[in-house]
Amino acid sequence: MLSPLNFLPTSRRVAVIGAGAGGLVTARELGREGHQVVVFERNTRIGGTWVYSSEIESDPLGVDPNRTRIHSSLYKSLRTNLPRELMGVRDYPFVPREGEDRDPRRFPSHREVLKYLEDFANEFGICKLVRFGTEVVFAGLEEVGKWRVEFRCENGDVDEDLFDALVVCVGNYSQPRVAEIPGIDGWPGEQLHSHNYRDPEPFRGKVVVLIGYSSSGTDICQELIGVAKEIHIAWRSAKTELLDTESINSNVSFHPMIESVHKDGAVVFQDGCTVSADVILHCTGYKYHFPFLETNGIVTVDNNRVGPLYKHVFPPALAPGLSFVGLPFKVVPFPLFELQSNWIAGVLSNRIALPSKEEMLADVKAFYKDLEALGKPKHRTHDLGDCLPAYFDWLAAVCGCPAYEEWRKEMYIATHMNKVANLKSYRDDWHDNELIRQAYEEFRKYATNEGSQNHSKLSV
Repeated sequence: MLSPLNFLPTSRRVAVIGAGAGGLVTARELGREGHQVVVFERNTRIGGTWVYSSEIESDPLGVDPNRTRIHSSLYKSLRTNLPRELMGVRDYPFVPREGEDRDPRRFPSHREVLKYLEDFANEFGICKLVRFGTEVVFAGLEEVGKWRVEFRCENGDVDEDLFDALVVCVGNYSQPRVAEIPGIDGWPGEQLHSHNYRDPEPFRGKVVVLIGYSSSGTDICQELIGVAKEIHIAWRSAKTELLDTESINSNVSFHPMIESVHKDGAVVFQDGCTVSADVILHCTGYKYHFPFLETNGIVTVDNNRVGPLYKHVFPPALAPGLSFVGLPFKVVPFPLFELQSNWIAGVLSNRIALPSKEEMLADVKAFYKDLEALGKPKHRTHDLGDCLPAYFDWLAAVCGCPAYEEWRKEMYIATHMNKVANLKSYRDDWHDNELIRQAYEEFRKYATNEGSQNHSKLSV
């Protein structure tokens, strides 16, 4: 709830961990609320996972704790699976810009998303808040109510600093989850996680078993068609809604999950089908991973449920000093970051009041009970899915922001339906021009002040 109009604003010193999209948007919202912000970023530039690297980790499967770490999970050809109209923050729309190295497409490449984030950071002066080349190795609560952050600098020295609050914005795409497969230790083939997939060429002429058929699985499958000898997709879901018949090539087969693998290279699926495979490619998502965070067991990661968290953001026992931005998935990320961090900033300044710790914990327990009643597994706790519009509306209401616009909700649904029907071509063939018109009509409200934005194209 919003605090009374005569509330006394409080300015706090806040540490933001990560200068990816979540950290950048959070830094802006905190700064607008009057807080003093320090952003810790272990890399030498902003952008997080949107900074593409052709390199892969020393363990392609991503399970060796001593492997070399690569920050990005991008494959070379990646384009967004959401239209740019949905992706930008409200007052800084993600519209096409002039320039020979810019990508004006509605579903642009990862390079264009990075440029948008760089434009955003420059527009709002965020880079001056970032300590680059600085990896947080410990963050814990001091007895005096301060958060102590220890960080390793580029020269290897470890230093520390104290903060009133800590916001974790490290992203969800660095610690791979892999499928558990009986007999895998003796299987002679190659394994990798999609985190370390870059392009299809290494799979030319090979028999590939691809586990998972969500966002990365569908994209990678499309790239492998015509390159791999055979593609066998192991998919946990029994649904067939994503099976675009136009994209199913003679060398693509769908199966239930893998039952076992064997020393002769055989992969046996639960339907009894057996294939001799060269590669198993895990498109199985990621684990939440906060190795630096010490909460004395108050916040845990249990089967990929980070909890207990009130509305996916505040741990009741440590609120408002600790918060998380960007944990939910199957979302529209940048607007999610904006609303969550606006809430956090308002709570820290006393503009917005949280419920009592007891009320927040009761809400969390009720939420978990509802998930259990729906049969939703624990590892999908932060999967918003169909609940996304209601969650956005709740955040907007508690922050005192305008409600999530209807055109956004309709465009999100239309994009999903178009993807289901046209998996190969949905990024370049759409039929929601009226929604696009509504989007740009709204964007023009933010382009009236030419000094604040230099968007070069605000027409459909």
